[in-house]
Amino acid sequence: MFQFTLDPASAIPKNEQLTAQVQDAVKDGTLAPGHKLPTVRALATELDVAPYTIARAYRQLEDLGVIETHGRNGTIVSTFGDASEQQAQEAARDYAARIRALKISPERGLELARAALGEAKS
Repeated sequence: MFQFTLDPASAIPKNEQLTAQVQDAVKDGTLAPGHKLPTVRALATELDVAPYTIARAYRQLEDLGVIETHGRNGTIVSTFGDASEQQAQEAARDYAARIRALKISPERGLELARAALGEAKS
């Protein structure tokens, strides 16, 4: 699970620290499309900051197209790329959810996906 952190001694405002942290995690693949982010209140409590700080960061990320807010259904990392790439990301998210529901280990799930794609075992 991704761990959010803020540096209280930094001159960079906390909402900007969070915005940059999420963007970096999305770029390096740590936060994949479809990953559900904590609620504003839960993350504010976890990081010991005002909910407004988190809400402001989430708004910035949404304006940048990095995340999508779906009201009571939560906030998720957006899909990106062309239509085929977005559909592939959604299919991967659905597959991961199905593997978790079946209580299959991530390692075994990857083996099954590789086999289905015709990739040789590494």
